[in-house]
Amino acid sequence: MLSVRVPKSLEERLDYIAARTHRSRSYFVKKALERYLEDEEDYIDAVAAYEEHLRSGGRTYTAEEIVELHGLD
Repeated sequence: MLSVRVPKSLEERLDYIAARTHRSRSYFVKKALERYLEDEEDYIDAVAAYEEHLRSGGRTYTAEEIVELHGLD
């Protein structure tokens, strides 16, 4: 069980969407939390991969270099 306090404005928006879609507020809170956590996990993984790439001495390229290297005019 989890209890969260949100500003009245968020609660009102949540109530509006729940009423319009005939779904529970809980449904939308769970969906929003799932999406947020997935995004955060992806971000953490990407940062870790980039940091490892830099530690290993890997080269990075600018967008202009990629265009030139691959002839993507």
